[in-house]
Amino acid sequence: MPSTRFAPPSEVPGLAARRIAADILDGVLLKRRTLDDQLDGAAAHPGLKTLSDRDRALMRRLVATILRRLGTLNHVLARLLDRGVPTDAPRAHSALLIGAAQILWMDVPDHAAVDLSVRLVQSDRRASRYAGLVNAVLRRCAREAAQLIDELQGQSPDVPSWLLARWSAHYGEDTARKIAQALGEEPSLDLTVKSDHEAWATRLHGEVLPTGTVRTLLQGSVRMLPGYDDGQWWVQDAAAALPARLFGEVAGQRILDLCAAPGGKTAQLAHAGAIVTAIDRSPNRIARLQENLTRLSLKAETVVADATEWGDGHSLYDGILLDAPCSSTGTIRRHPDIAWLKQDSDIAALCDLQSRLLRKASSLLRPGGLLVYCTCSLEPEEGEQAIAALLAADSSLSRVPVTASEVAGLSEIITAQGELRTLPCHLPHADPRFAGLDGFYAARLLKAP
Repeated sequence: MPSTRFAPPSEVPGLAARRIAADILDGVLLKRRTLDDQLDGAAAHPGLKTLSDRDRALMRRLVATILRRLGTLNHVLARLLDRGVPTDAPRAHSALLIGAAQILWMDVPDHAAVDLSVRLVQSDRRASRYAGLVNAVLRRCAREAAQLIDELQGQSPDVPSWLLARWSAHYGEDTARKIAQALGEEPSLDLTVKSDHEAWATRLHGEVLPTGTVRTLLQGSVRMLPGYDDGQWWVQDAAAALPARLFGEVAGQRILDLCAAPGGKTAQLAHAGAIVTAIDRSPNRIARLQENLTRLSLKAETVVADATEWGDGHSLYDGILLDAPCSSTGTIRRHPDIAWLKQDSDIAALCDLQSRLLRKASSLLRPGGLLVYCTCSLEPEEGEQAIAALLAADSSLSRVPVTASEVAGLSEIITAQGELRTLPCHLPHADPRFAGLDGFYAARLLKAP
């Protein structure tokens, strides 16, 4: 075991990043705080400011890898621990997860992964007595984990059982397993570019997807990438870029973007020439949306309001985009904390909100106008069932089916009803790092003239 005599934490390269990773893991798994809350904004971990760009990227990758592979990691640790994970020292569990994740999936030498996890435990008063245990378990992990992971063949341990059961019931067991497998892959960086797609793909060492999105494997701060400061592109998953295109030609049209933040779809519509009004209830999110529009040299009217109550009583819109708040289960590959923070019981409350938002959107749409409803959820209640209920209750609306030609010929993402349904296992690629989409649902509705 490494000596208990070591340099102060500030002098041990990489230890600060791992300590902050442990804090953030505890925030997700014990305090039920989202990654976004802990990584950005006023409530972000204060230690992030002290990290170099390299250590910050390492910390983010550590946390994401652990949450993405949490079921597998817990299985491996349970098999290596005779008495289970210590329950009286959360930092011991975090240190084991951090060490094992590096040994199994990251380009970190085993001895460094073990040493730094031991130091992490030694620096915590409650966990320090488990330093020897952490050392022994992680050394065994390096020797035996491959065999222990083989025990999970044919299973999907990294998706909570309630979610896997839902997906199996709706999509079939085979597709549910493919979704789970896709969620285990680290996602690429997707960018919506204003123009010169091929040129930007070359400059960013990526490729242009069939839908026009530029996909790259570059990592680190997006602010450092070419074109960011110039406002030539914005970050947006390829699936998230599809719903706004369902309006067709929008130049000069008045489009209402309800629940608009973080603003990727607002930017799409404004760039296409629409006169956009963007609504969101969060002042901070609207401020961030406006900052992005300024960087992109795009304009939209922004309003802080509750979309279920907003409206001046007489303004009607040519088109309304409703990207409704949802369980976000389609974005787990980019936000792996969602799998461990959401519960089955959350969905009913969200469905009620979605229903109210849909009714409000219909009331603000002019005759002959288009309503595009979308969610980044894989759950049918938040997609197909929500639209079926709306059409049954509102005879002024009718479905306008999406065609394959509108989505770059990707007929597999169009349902029998003509709605959009992307899955994480869609868009295969010879290089799995370039494969996949966020899970999205979208439907296009016409209000009777």
